[in-house]
Amino acid sequence: MIFITGARQVGKSTLATELAKTSFPAQFLTLDDHATRKAAERDPTGFIASLRRPAILDEVQRVPDLLLAIKAVVDRDPTPGRFLLTGSANPLMNSKIKDALTGRLEMVTLWPLAQAEIHGTSHNVAERFFANRPPQINDAPVGRDAFVSVVAAGGYPEARLREELRRRSWFKNYIDTLVNRDLRDISDAFKLSEARQLLRVLAAQATGLVNYKTLADKLQLHPSTVKSYVELLEISFLVYRLPAWRPGLSSREVQTPKLHFVDSGLLRALLGTSIGRIGWDDQVTGKLVETFVVMETIKHLSWMDDEVRAFHYRENKDEVDLVLEDSSGGIVAVEVKATASLDPRDWRTLEKLRTRMGRRFLCGVVVYTGGNTIPLGERLWAMPISGLWDDGGT
Repeated sequence: MIFITGARQVGKSTLATELAKTSFPAQFLTLDDHATRKAAERDPTGFIASLRRPAILDEVQRVPDLLLAIKAVVDRDPTPGRFLLTGSANPLMNSKIKDALTGRLEMVTLWPLAQAEIHGTSHNVAERFFANRPPQINDAPVGRDAFVSVVAAGGYPEARLREELRRRSWFKNYIDTLVNRDLRDISDAFKLSEARQLLRVLAAQATGLVNYKTLADKLQLHPSTVKSYVELLEISFLVYRLPAWRPGLSSREVQTPKLHFVDSGLLRALLGTSIGRIGWDDQVTGKLVETFVVMETIKHLSWMDDEVRAFHYRENKDEVDLVLEDSSGGIVAVEVKATASLDPRDWRTLEKLRTRMGRRFLCGVVVYTGGNTIPLGERLWAMPISGLWDDGGT
């Protein structure tokens, strides 16, 4: 079976509906429909047995027992192509479901739209980085005008098409729906008042290291409770925990991750920040731009044939916002600067990593708000932020 997953309102249902009409003619049912959901809850096994095949089930996380019922059907008859599922929560984060579906499920993750999709370009910036060929941009907009409107809008299809006032309303309703319904669908442990407060606190500390004790102190909760809440937010594709990178594989698992929101527009809404403020408030700007660049790059990773893992790097006083490692051990390092002018200090850690990793270091990039792609040294580049979606004519 195929499971299309990702945050609510990224286009999963739209894609499934189109497939049901065209290339994958099928019976389409959504668990957002009250009568359908109640029937599935009452008798999951009988519900699945009654479906005409192939079948598409939308927002299946609302009745998790359906996955186990489908598993039983697939065990009896492993013929592929009979079930296509969508959901706003990752089922494999549930250990019971993960164990049951191992080897039976193909996962496809949809993120909010990447800027390359919005602008209609087909280049993959992550592939360009691994080839040490970042887009050669010339005469891009300079300064904060180069990114403010793009970062503020984010990538949710409906939100980005709205004017500012209606976009704020959309995000408010989106957050309300997530808190009041979606999070409760996947866990009854989430208390509504605590969920709202946690989201605000996490937004204020976005792009920082995840310290559950500090968060717990602010929220007056136990650290284990806060950790479980953050995991639920990650299951729901609201936040993304970026693990720490170290040259040794075994040392990574004990390092502290950084926390990003999956969409800069959502983060801005939680921060309550106007578009104008992004242009002058450095603290707000830094969070939003780093979130934007990191998540745009991660979207491109999902389009690559090779399996590439994403990390952050912090050791002593050296930090890199994003480290990418491919299956052969090749390393790409990306640093984000919301400035149009650069200083050698801005790529000093990239130089250190290049020396330390030798031939494994394939490319280092400083994403900045200047107008041109410029070489900074061997396998080191500065690239305008528009290089994330502009292929530079190559």
